[in-house]
Order: sequence, then C-alpha cells, then structure tokens
Amino acid sequence: MKEYYFKANHPTSLSSGSSNLKYRNPKYLSMLNHLRFYLPQVYPKLDKILFLDDDIVVQKDLTKLWSVDLNGKVNGAVETCGESFHRFDKYLNFSNPHIARHFDPSACGWAYGMNVFDLKVWKKKDITGIYHKWQNMNEDRVLWKLGTLPPGLITFYNLTYPLQKSWHVLGLGYNPSIDRSEIENAAVVHYNGNMKPWLELAMTKYRPYWTKYIKYDHPYLRNCNLSE
Repeated sequence: MKEYYFKANHPTSLSSGSSNLKYRNPKYLSMLNHLRFYLPQVYPKLDKILFLDDDIVVQKDLTKLWSVDLNGKVNGAVETCGESFHRFDKYLNFSNPHIARHFDPSACGWAYGMNVFDLKVWKKKDITGIYHKWQNMNEDRVLWKLGTLPPGLITFYNLTYPLQKSWHVLGLGYNPSIDRSEIENAAVVHYNGNMKPWLELAMTKYRPYWTKYIKYDHPYLRNCNLSE
C-alpha cells in the first residue's frame, strides 16, 4: 500500500506491469479495510462488537447473536470451507517455511462480513500485535498476496468460533446456485463478489433481497444511478 500511494513516480513490483493490475483494486489497496484489525483502539470502551460489511443485507433480528458463547475465542464467524475449497492452502503460501510451520493447510477458512468480536479477549491475546507481526513478515508478499482475509485467517488462527451458517449466507455477488430457502432463512445475506446489487451486472434473482429495503427518495440515493 505504501508503494502504491507514496511511490507512484517510482514503479515497483506492486505498481508496474499488467500482471499486477489486480493489486490496484481499491478492495485490496484501501487502508480503511485494515481498520478491522484495530477495533479495540477505535472503540476503546466496548467489550464486544458486531462487525458488518457494507455489501450485506440484515434480514432478521441479530439480538440472539449477542448472547452466543464464543468459548473463549475472539472471533465468531461462519466457516466457508467445502470438501477442498476455502481452506488455508488456498489463501496462504505453504511453500514458505513460516506458513508451513505454524498453520494447517486443511484448516477451514471463514468469512468476513458478519463477525462478532470479543474485544476483552482480543486485548488479552494482543490480536493487533499478532496482525502487525505477520504483516511485517509479509512485506514482500511472500506469505500471501491480497486482501485482509489471509492476514485475518492467520491472526485469528485457533481463535475463531464457528457460527451456524444461517447467520451469514455468502456469495450473492458471484454464485448463481445458492438455494433460495437458504437465502430467505438467513439472518444476513452477503453480496461478496463483483456483482453488487446496485450495479447493472448484478444477478437479477438476487437483487430484490437488497432493493426491497432501498428508499429511492432519499437525497443521497437520488444522486445514484439506481433504477426501481
């Protein structure tokens, strides 16, 4: 990120070459994305917090989520692994000895987008410090390439409590095969992927789960190119 923002006139591996165009995507470059690793500093008086992405729709009351016992873990999240995908070896470079030594390649991945964080345990475990340690080790992008999920998987390794899948259904921004009943029973649906519901390339069958909550007469939304 420093290379991109502050060394634009001196291209390096990050900012030069067509193969690195994906690294210019704001999804990966926005420093605000990394605020999620500083939650106790942002909200120093809170003991617990519910984290929601900006491309989700809350369909049901989340009050019961607040009383879920995380069993001493820091992060409550829905796991995303199937038989062979969304496991750690898809996100981290296990040819690197630092990764191979500390993590299980078949460990199950989980999702950002709707997470419950116990900030008291966070502070005890120095989660932000763990994040800093691994980010510094990854300065040359040898441990992982993109985004905040790989460092999240590392930082919260063995500190994540699996929530029931009905709390958070993912994939409405890329997967055309999600079961309708699964979506309708979900507390939160997540349009992760490129096909956001406010874009023309959104999947038509998933768009109504978002549009039914839109107030088209809102002053801000009147300036957006949204069709009812």
